[in-house]
Amino acid sequence: MHLPFTPNHVTLVSACYPPSAALLTSGPDYLPNSQELSRLTYYASNRPGKINKLASELEKRVRTDCRKAQAGNTRSRASLLITLYILKSLSAECRRDIAMLTSFLLSAVNITLSAHLSDLEVAARAATVFTAWATYTDGHLIGVDREVTQNYMSCLQHFSSLGTQRLDDRETRNRTRLVGLAALIAAVHSEALYHSSTHFKLQVSTVTSALLTPLLEADVDTLNHEASFIKDQPKFAFTDDFRTRPALERRAASIHIHVDGDKGPSSGDVVNASLHALASLFGHSTGMQATVILSAVLDYLDDSGGWSKIEHCQWIAAKSAEWTQYQYRYAVPTRLVECLVEGQDASEPTARNSTLAAMVTTVFTSPTPLVNLSTSDMISSLISLVFRRISVSLTDGLLPALVECIASLGTHVYYADQIQDLAGELISRIVVVESNGLPAATKADSEQYRSQALRCLIAGLLGLMHAADIHESAREQGAGSPKEVHVAGTSPDLPSSSKPDPRDVHIRPSRRTRISPEVWQDTLLLLCDRDYAVRADYAVALISFLRSEAPRLGDHTDAEVSKRRRSIVDGPTEQAHTTAAIVHGDATTRLLNALHAYVYVLATASNIDLHSYAACGQDRPTTSSGTPREGSANADPDQMSRRSMALPPRSRKTSFVMRAMSNVPKRLSHSTPPAATLSDYGNILAVLTAVHEHLPVRGLFTGVPMLLALDKAAREGSHGTAFAPFSPVMQQLVARTWAVIGRVWKSPEVIERAEQVLSALPSSASLPSVPEARPGTLPSPQQPVSIPSQESATDLPDLDSESLWRSIASSQLVAGTTGLDSEGLGRRLAAAWTAEGAFTESVEANTGYDTIGRDALSPLVRVAPALMHIENISLQSLARSTRGVGVNDLRDALEGRSSISNPNLSNRAPSISTLDHTSSVAHPETHLKLTPTKSRGQRSRLAGPGEVRDVLNKLGIGKQNGASQLKSSFSTFQKPEQRASPLTPPYTA
Repeated sequence: MHLPFTPNHVTLVSACYPPSAALLTSGPDYLPNSQELSRLTYYASNRPGKINKLASELEKRVRTDCRKAQAGNTRSRASLLITLYILKSLSAECRRDIAMLTSFLLSAVNITLSAHLSDLEVAARAATVFTAWATYTDGHLIGVDREVTQNYMSCLQHFSSLGTQRLDDRETRNRTRLVGLAALIAAVHSEALYHSSTHFKLQVSTVTSALLTPLLEADVDTLNHEASFIKDQPKFAFTDDFRTRPALERRAASIHIHVDGDKGPSSGDVVNASLHALASLFGHSTGMQATVILSAVLDYLDDSGGWSKIEHCQWIAAKSAEWTQYQYRYAVPTRLVECLVEGQDASEPTARNSTLAAMVTTVFTSPTPLVNLSTSDMISSLISLVFRRISVSLTDGLLPALVECIASLGTHVYYADQIQDLAGELISRIVVVESNGLPAATKADSEQYRSQALRCLIAGLLGLMHAADIHESAREQGAGSPKEVHVAGTSPDLPSSSKPDPRDVHIRPSRRTRISPEVWQDTLLLLCDRDYAVRADYAVALISFLRSEAPRLGDHTDAEVSKRRRSIVDGPTEQAHTTAAIVHGDATTRLLNALHAYVYVLATASNIDLHSYAACGQDRPTTSSGTPREGSANADPDQMSRRSMALPPRSRKTSFVMRAMSNVPKRLSHSTPPAATLSDYGNILAVLTAVHEHLPVRGLFTGVPMLLALDKAAREGSHGTAFAPFSPVMQQLVARTWAVIGRVWKSPEVIERAEQVLSALPSSASLPSVPEARPGTLPSPQQPVSIPSQESATDLPDLDSESLWRSIASSQLVAGTTGLDSEGLGRRLAAAWTAEGAFTESVEANTGYDTIGRDALSPLVRVAPALMHIENISLQSLARSTRGVGVNDLRDALEGRSSISNPNLSNRAPSISTLDHTSSVAHPETHLKLTPTKSRGQRSRLAGPGEVRDVLNKLGIGKQNGASQLKSSFSTFQKPEQRASPLTPPYTA
């Protein structure tokens, strides 16, 4: 009954309810009177000042009905459902003034959920009200109004608890979870989530548990199936543009719990709803917000014990990166690595650490590109973590997973030099650990810590190259390349299971830069490491580098350059560049020189450790006459130590190695047997085979002289005495290497002679093969096989090395490939060879090549290589005064001014002009095309005849009339026209 003094807004609200006796019969919909509801909403939308009164009245009714309904009053429950429907309609019609409804609406929803959370019908009606508010609100009151913020967070907590309900009845459980997830989907898409940065983390932490619980309970196949539906046909498409559409054009979703005749929801429907919310959460976040979301995910895994489900965690990590916006995806692996580093001091690797490492590897190897990812920071953090875990335990269970993480960084290449930069970081750490060990290691076990660290770094380096090559091959196959692509690794025949489907990998837009020989050369010292496990692992990595990374001559991609004869069709420029590289050497040649020097040391030295071998206080191997070598054993240790400490670290290491190589014996005997094992000789054979098969031309010139020296060193001093146990092994190594050379260069004579020698050797000297290792994994330490004792014998088959190299020198294939005649080939192949000389060639550039290729450069640039051996010396340090002759002085001279004076440059420095052709530094292939010409001074009509000439001479442009000031400090360079090339290419006249 309408009372005369009842306020109008109360009358309008009361008119919406059916009579008290009809409340129970208004089900199952429990809807208000439609006509009166329209009148109420029209009144509120046209009179915004009355919204507070209307909302306050409705909130009072919610409080009263909730209290009575808890006591069992069914009419109050029906009235509560009708009140919630009125609030939902009011919020939809007054969407432009939703801020005035926010406080009362959230309070009503919170009161309802607190009292009737277990009543699914009431909870669904409250979720509908919350969804309508979340659709139209701008979120400005969250974090500003304390009461509103508390009610909002309480509502999120209630809906999250609905989403995590674990009931025995599956259908009821799924319905309950869907109600909670529907409200959370609205919150995830709402601006209220993103408006307050201070409350973003708290909101995300609240909703994460409900979103992840269904995912961890489902199997991975179901996750993949539902994720494909989200990607192709989003079910909640209308919620994707909440923030892009005006509030007046948005449409709120209605939540229903049951329709008569419909089948109940399945677990897949619940998973689908969870994935929608989680995908939207990552998809609408920035880099910092993605980090917060992922941290909340990891916190939930901590609380729920979800780390044991490794496959689910990997799936979530991969999808998190995929759902995040393209420019912010880097935040996902960055946060995972940070969490991994946080547990570096654990005494035992936990399930959390192992699963985190697996998640990092999954993200890196997924087909999702990760732009803006700092790969250098990633690999630096992972290497530091490896060192820390080794210092905790030598057999730490996390090390293999960390090696996989490092290797997986090579999956995606975002700039050309990425793999080379990552390999450079690994190699720099290898160099430091090889010399100094691990700083945190105890002194007693320092050698074991050092070896384990080196093995982990080598395994990571091998896996890095292999991962990059797999996806490079996939890119070429995806482009429709018909030719077969060789996948680099520890074995040429990798199992098919290790090769991913090209359709499942990310195709890179461009080729990567291969690891340069200069970068790799610093690791060659590991061939002679004192621990065999390190030597064995490094031999595998070195073979992979030679097969896939080392540059071929002329940038040809075919592995066997010797199989075809180079013709003039290739172009004179390319032929000239190739011939110059063959004759004078290049970076790969220097690498092979150092490699053969280390191989010789490993095969002949009685102490494999070069550092201790070069120590001043230790005994050195003597020459055949029994006297110490000059300049090594008789040197003063204190003086040599002071001299070494004055050098930079890299120069000091080079000095140690050169001193060690200078004392390697040139002839082996029973008194100085080599320290190498039978397995070492097998590794040497595999390395030399890779050199000659994949770098045949340069391998021939650098390897044959070493083979001759090795064969000479292995011969006994006199015939008729019993040979040493290592002699058959050494001879088998040399013979099998010659057999490889014969096969590469198609020389039947060499193959036949090598096979005859091999057949005459005892079977016990058979060399073991290199063990196959799976790239990207940490293999178990290899155990060496010792050289077996041989039965007493008086003679071994003669290899006749001279006839072998003469056969190669007379080969037409070798001559056609190298461009050298038989006489020139003979001089190169039979040249005197020592390990010290080869190592020196690998350190110092060939001066002949520099002179021929750079005789158009100024003298200061030509002496730059000599300056590189001096610390902190640059070209600017050559200036002997504070003022030099410059362009202004030349201008004054051309204008007739005679005020130029610089006594420091009175001696005219020699110079050759570079104006007539380009520099061979930038274009090395053109150094044989043009002839350098000397510049001539230009006479000015305004200046005197000698004035301009003097200035040009002082600038180093004019004629050379005096001795340069460089003459006292550096030796005079030989003029190009006075140099006679020892080898004449066949195409020169």
